[in-house]
Amino acid sequence: MNAATIERRWRRHTPAERLARFAIWLTCVAALVWSVRNVEIIPEFLFDAHVQMADLLRRMWPPDLAYYPRTVHGALIETIHIATLGTILSLVMAVPVGLLAARNITPFRILNDLAKLILVASRSVNSLVWALLFVAVFGPGALAGTIAIAFRSVGFVGKLFAEAVEESGRGPVEALRASGASWPAIWLKGYWPQVQPAFWSIALFRWDINVRESAVLGLVGAGGIGLVLDTAMNFFQWTRVATVLIAIFAVVVIAEIVVTQIRKRLI
Repeated sequence: MNAATIERRWRRHTPAERLARFAIWLTCVAALVWSVRNVEIIPEFLFDAHVQMADLLRRMWPPDLAYYPRTVHGALIETIHIATLGTILSLVMAVPVGLLAARNITPFRILNDLAKLILVASRSVNSLVWALLFVAVFGPGALAGTIAIAFRSVGFVGKLFAEAVEESGRGPVEALRASGASWPAIWLKGYWPQVQPAFWSIALFRWDINVRESAVLGLVGAGGIGLVLDTAMNFFQWTRVATVLIAIFAVVVIAEIVVTQIRKRLI
């Protein structure tokens, strides 16, 4: 048989690639099976979950709307304050760390790595864990919740801000340097106009997230509407739980609308 008569078949992947893909799928399936076995799902509770959910919804109806002005409203306002003050505090802390993490601003590898370590540490700890830590330090209340939101947000804001600074164009910056401008002038006239839209977008987006996260911090004693929700659940006052959940949902929707409108005007 000569070379001209050899049949050639096109294959999308080489044998090595097919083996690698099979190994990846096998690893994913093994991880899924291992996770399901460790979760220890109880079949009796799983099969009857829809019945329990229907029963819970019946207990929540109708919501106790008279409970809102007495207790829920004040806690809801406190939640918004926690989210707002926490976001502002995170911006104050995140901007310097973000500038240290940006390689075109800080050309020192050790400072870049240190700043990135701070940003990763902030993002790796959940806001509820931060709240538990600060409740132990400052005691229960809105102060612990505000600081927890701030520390949780630093990693998010700082990382995106550093990336926006690194992606800024070099032309205006080099022109200012060639003219002998000082560093503050280079930042205000060269970098800031380019990163300003991204900065405000990040800040608004983070505030929107913080409104949601602040709603549950009260479950660990960090103030806000979560404390009211926890109290109602502990006393099995399901109609009041429904009122709290409706209030949280309404605030989240309103926050989304407000953020969208502000972004349209600023960006």
